[in-house]
Amino acid sequence: QVQLVESGGGLVQAGGSLRLSCTASGRAFSDGATGWFRQSPGKEREFVAARRWSGGIAYYADSVKGRFTISRDNAKNMVYLHMDSLKPEDTAVYYCAVGRPIIGTIRSSSGYNHWGQGTQVTVSS
Repeated sequence: QVQLVESGGGLVQAGGSLRLSCTASGRAFSDGATGWFRQSPGKEREFVAARRWSGGIAYYADSVKGRFTISRDNAKNMVYLHMDSLKPEDTAVYYCAVGRPIIGTIRSSSGYNHWGQGTQVTVSS
């Protein structure tokens, strides 16, 4: 059973940066894909970023492209979401997920079968 734990959330001013971390039991990041999703109150969970570890292709939501970067530290078995130039609309609970999304589903929550508990990110204006 894969267990994911996110950390690194917090309160930051607009324009600031945060780095979210996701750690997993076992070698959850060795293949397939890891994704980051977010959910704000009253809204659907939405895709933020993902990376396929075979080939290293990264995918980003248009709203975060150029500001967020997904990366991995193999030695530490960690996946990160580096968030720069944060905006108040980035405020949400951020979730890490792993799975083997087939073509066309990497941006969909249905492509992932293991999820963390989430970490709150609040961006003040």
